[in-house]
Amino acid sequence: MGPYSPGGREQFTAKDMWDEVKKHGSFGEAAGGAPTASSRLGSSIGAAVAATTKVPAGGTRVVSFALSWSCPEVKFPSGRTYHRRYTKFLGLDRDAAAEQLAHDALLEHMAWESKIDEWQRPILQDKRLPEWYPVVLFNELYYLNAGGTIWTDGLPPRKTSFASSKYGATTESFTLDGFRAGDLAVDGILSAMSTAEERLESSSAFGAALLGDGEENVGQFLYLEGMEYHMWNTYDVHFYSSFSLLSLFPEIELSLQRDFARAVLLHDPRPMRTLDGVDVPRKVLGAVPHDIGLVDPWFELNAYMIHDPSRWKDLNPKFVLQVYRDVAATGNLAFATAAWPAVYLAMAYMDQFDRDGDGMVENEGRPDQTYDLWSVSGVSAYTGGLWVAALQAAAAMARIVGDRGAEGYFLERYKRAQRVYDGELWNGSYFDYDNSGGATSKSIMADQLAGQWYARACGLEPVVEEEKARSALGTVLDYNVMRVQGGAVGAVNGMRPDGAVDASSLQSKEVWVGVTYGVAAAMLHEGMPEAAFRTAKGAHDAGWGRDGFGYAFQTPEAWTSDVGGGYRSLHYMRPLSIWAMQWALSPPELHRDLRVVPGSVSAVASPAEVDLAREKFEKVAIMLRLPEEVQHKGYLRAIYQVLRQMLLPES
Repeated sequence: MGPYSPGGREQFTAKDMWDEVKKHGSFGEAAGGAPTASSRLGSSIGAAVAATTKVPAGGTRVVSFALSWSCPEVKFPSGRTYHRRYTKFLGLDRDAAAEQLAHDALLEHMAWESKIDEWQRPILQDKRLPEWYPVVLFNELYYLNAGGTIWTDGLPPRKTSFASSKYGATTESFTLDGFRAGDLAVDGILSAMSTAEERLESSSAFGAALLGDGEENVGQFLYLEGMEYHMWNTYDVHFYSSFSLLSLFPEIELSLQRDFARAVLLHDPRPMRTLDGVDVPRKVLGAVPHDIGLVDPWFELNAYMIHDPSRWKDLNPKFVLQVYRDVAATGNLAFATAAWPAVYLAMAYMDQFDRDGDGMVENEGRPDQTYDLWSVSGVSAYTGGLWVAALQAAAAMARIVGDRGAEGYFLERYKRAQRVYDGELWNGSYFDYDNSGGATSKSIMADQLAGQWYARACGLEPVVEEEKARSALGTVLDYNVMRVQGGAVGAVNGMRPDGAVDASSLQSKEVWVGVTYGVAAAMLHEGMPEAAFRTAKGAHDAGWGRDGFGYAFQTPEAWTSDVGGGYRSLHYMRPLSIWAMQWALSPPELHRDLRVVPGSVSAVASPAEVDLAREKFEKVAIMLRLPEEVQHKGYLRAIYQVLRQMLLPES
């Protein structure tokens, strides 16, 4: 069918199609049985067929139909245009592709449905699982399709309407000159940068540049943080949701991680203004970006503008943990080799936030992590635990790539940071929110063991002693879950030791659905299945239950802990973290003894090797340090602080 053509000879339009169906129940009657004229070349917007059948009394007939469409190009506001992944198999002709898709669906749908049944059956028949659990596990996957998802063919943009400035990893502020030729980690960084530059027309976070010879380019994947929070591949949140991609589409997960590995190696000095009125570089060398962009993904990173993402403390540790987890899960040594320079650089970048040289990073008295409206200062349960786990993961990555000195250095620092974490935060029952001595330092954070959870999921040693982990999670169950509506809404982010909700910030008093599932996964890893399912059931009942808030297939980031269940940010990425529960319930076989060089020596590094590795690391870390921050307040920041004090008094 074609569009309506006023003033001239009309084609068979969409309106004609519906009129035919309503009047005759089929097509062809309008032309008196004669064939209708073909649409003019390039004018068709769709096609349809009609089938008729006679159903005898008491009989049944099945008529299968397929609805398909083809939109082969994706154009972003920057003007760059990409081809979707399926064009590699179906071509760029819209009509032909849509016809082929419908053809395949009609012939293969029964086989597809059989495969889906085969995939779901073991979980549906698992007697360990409560009846509600598979409902959420499978249905939360709606977001992989409905999250604004784009999957390209993995090639550079085909069309660019607007000129874009090139930027690279070497600038006036950051230079990589002056290192000896034998420095393995630094050589890897230099090699990764130079190779990527040679393979791309302009600098971008195109992870395909890190593919090795013979590796398949499966395309690049984008999904939004949420339908109300428009940023592609928001990384601090992907930390939670990534278990779904890794479990079901591991090559797509690796592709996404390659993009971020490439992004770590980039520096974009173009200024952007954050909401507190400060101009900051759009992307800083060594920092993991908050997101891959919005208007020009891969080329213009960090669409996030509330705070300077280069000062966040959780992004880099989350990158290191995810990379190691993905290597251990897939056994992909080429990916490990390609990602190692970015892992090393990400760890070196974090060194500047260890203010007192004790091996542990400190938060800076601002909301400098995924809880971006909940301030934290000093050593903290959330970021501190992630850092301790990341040090162990970095050591494991060094072992895989054969950098024995770096392995020894990261292990030594891991043990120091682990002691600080326990000594500064453990209070006998749980880990304090932070060690600043502030009004909320003793708050009970639901997500306090995020580092422990990921260490377990990666097959690493636990960050804290098992007894302490169980005590902390038991405290979370008691306070954050059961003391709020009897556990009917999930885990509240923050609670006070007196049993009151921590009302010091908007986010401390919210229930985050994805965090609730992450906490439940941590409980499963610690051998606490009853606590895990009790915690997660509240999120199910409130979001998906018959008497809940009615958020099925639009699960928000957060809801309030009161009976009203008011939401924030519908259609959100983080609740995909329920697949972390499945990861814990049915752990995959992890590749624990990977080596890039088979049979390479795994002996412990000598003190001299560790000292040399420390020297190299400190050189890179010094190079990556941010300039001292100028302390000033813009008017937006001042307004924000006044409103915060008025609306969110500290409890």
